[in-house]
Amino acid sequence: MANRSKYGLEALTASSSSTADQAMLHKEKRAPVVEESDVVGIDEGAEKVKQMLMMKEETSTRSVVSIVGMGGLGKTTLAKKVYNQRDVQGHFDCKAWVYVSQEVRAREILLAIALQVMSLSDAEKREMGETELGQKLCEFLREKKYLVVMDDIWSTELEELQEKIVTKCKGLPLAIVVLDGLLSTKEKTKQSWEKVLLSRKWHLDQGPESCMGILALSYNDLPYYLKSCFLYCGIFPEDSEIDAWQLIKLWLAEGFIQRRGKERLEDIAEDYMHELIHRSLIQVADRRLNGRAKDANFFEVHENMDSTFPISIRRLVIHQNLINHDISQCLHNSSSRLRSLVSFSGTIGKKSWGSLQEHIKLLTVLNLSEEEVGGHVLPRDIGQLIQLKFLFIKGFRSHVKLPSSIGRLVNLQSLDLQFNDCNIPHSIWKLKKLRHLECWNGKVSSQSQINKCVNGYLGVELLTNLQTLALKGGSWLEGDGLGKLTQLRSLQLGECSTSYLKTNFFKSIAKLTALQSLHLSSMKKHTKKTLVNRCGSVREKKNVTIDHHNKTLHLGLMPFSHHAYLYELYLYGMLEKLPEQIEFYPPKLLILSLWRCKLIDDPMIILKKLPSLRILLLLSDAYVGEKMVCSSGGFLQLERLNLNFFSELEELIVERGAMSSLKTLEIWHCDKMEKLPHGLLEHTNLEKLSLQGSSCHKSIKEIEEAGGEDWDKLRKIMC
Repeated sequence: MANRSKYGLEALTASSSSTADQAMLHKEKRAPVVEESDVVGIDEGAEKVKQMLMMKEETSTRSVVSIVGMGGLGKTTLAKKVYNQRDVQGHFDCKAWVYVSQEVRAREILLAIALQVMSLSDAEKREMGETELGQKLCEFLREKKYLVVMDDIWSTELEELQEKIVTKCKGLPLAIVVLDGLLSTKEKTKQSWEKVLLSRKWHLDQGPESCMGILALSYNDLPYYLKSCFLYCGIFPEDSEIDAWQLIKLWLAEGFIQRRGKERLEDIAEDYMHELIHRSLIQVADRRLNGRAKDANFFEVHENMDSTFPISIRRLVIHQNLINHDISQCLHNSSSRLRSLVSFSGTIGKKSWGSLQEHIKLLTVLNLSEEEVGGHVLPRDIGQLIQLKFLFIKGFRSHVKLPSSIGRLVNLQSLDLQFNDCNIPHSIWKLKKLRHLECWNGKVSSQSQINKCVNGYLGVELLTNLQTLALKGGSWLEGDGLGKLTQLRSLQLGECSTSYLKTNFFKSIAKLTALQSLHLSSMKKHTKKTLVNRCGSVREKKNVTIDHHNKTLHLGLMPFSHHAYLYELYLYGMLEKLPEQIEFYPPKLLILSLWRCKLIDDPMIILKKLPSLRILLLLSDAYVGEKMVCSSGGFLQLERLNLNFFSELEELIVERGAMSSLKTLEIWHCDKMEKLPHGLLEHTNLEKLSLQGSSCHKSIKEIEEAGGEDWDKLRKIMC
């Protein structure tokens, strides 16, 4: 989930969502399963409703029949009895039954009706907006007799109860939001809501803890499997930003996620998070999870190390440096019960490791900063922590060397070294339970022939449980091992422009059809190499040659037409040209980033045809031409366009009817580009214009001097 939030698209998942709001938990509602033949006492009411429907239909072009009453009276059952009668079915040309939730979403209602009365293509289901869908449905129904039942519309009595609950909240936003989340999980009946309203378990006091009663009520209402997940959010420093993906991996390591058939554990964990969001116990704002929950029996948060440590700590979280104490001395009462050690600052020095061993033998979670490994070598004794499931070392460009004993951590599920420069031993391939290997600047050592003879072959194909893989390229990519990791969801490979990128590499990529995110970079530190030549070619070539004058020639990527879940594609490095065939690109591509590709031809001619593209990032001379044209009718779904560090670009032309959905335009350091795209201010959806350097300075000055409506709008969207 970290990548999903990088550019403000929190939930652009392969399966669905394009915004964080869509990640909210909306349980699917199904048609009533009550058999009308088993229900007695409603025949008279059903006959009246049927007559009203048919008689009104004959005297008016459109009519509404309302069935109202308290929850539980059988309104839905009555409507269903009428809906299913043969004479009613024969009377209408088409009919639909839709549910109306508390939060009315017009497009969802229109789509639900359309799917029951007419045929829509997959593209129409996915791409048609509310207005277009409404027009299409209206046109289809224009000359037809149709019956639409809208069930579960809120009653007046629930609205009155809602007002009383809001009044009791005294206008406090947190109280209202949390109670709204609680009520969303309850049946929409008067009895259920009155029970919440009249509960003695919550009342609003004065002072900073005024909402604690409401929070306690919401927490107590949680199902048991969510309570531990919610409390775990309290380990993080107050008001700190919590990486949602990191939190999910911690939940997994702690054993909070319960299996549900054959579902992937990470998907179940994401459902847990969405349910907490839906209950308003986790707030999503720029991917920040705010609010702390704390239970002394669950974990200990120590911010002052002069305090006395409790006995039998199982989870220890440290927010500040241990200035006056050695951590091993602080743990002398804990015996070997410690299961999780999370430090948010340099606390565990190299000298502490030896004395610390006896207290952490059963550790499952270890979260460190780069200072705690001395910026050099992780202690060899790390291999003794055979119960470890989660190992995280925070840092950026610090040098970290993992000992060969890392191969003994047979239960390790997640190894995350962030952006540290890492030397990783080939024994890493022994960790068959590993699900997430994230070391963006990690280089895996080669296995010698002698080692192969003594210990057997070790290769990436042994890690069949891998969901996430981020490493620098190396000899481990030789052969077809990568293509056997069929569960991979995210793949990030750096420094790919070397001799091991032969035919098998690209065939392996083609086999990874479960991929959701793919990053391929040929860039080395301070060097420029070629990533793909003849991108899209599937012809066989026997000879692969290397030109050390920054021109690498090798086979190109194969088509992504079978990558149905791939929504995010990043290509970093020189490209000869973009493939012209739209079939080459992932069918559901939402995010495309090109960096230092040095394209000669205008990429917009091809990219405008991608039907689902929402974000386009063209960075650091991705294109080296002088003019870029977005023609009419192109980029209809595009919401964000970034043009950063173009040394030659002078003009961006956006024709009328192009980029009609654009919300954010970012132009940074395109210093030869003096003017804004013509007609840009006519885009009614544009919300944000970000300029840096001298980009478009001439236009800005002219509009400012002229004043008027254009300047008023420009001031509102510029940032």
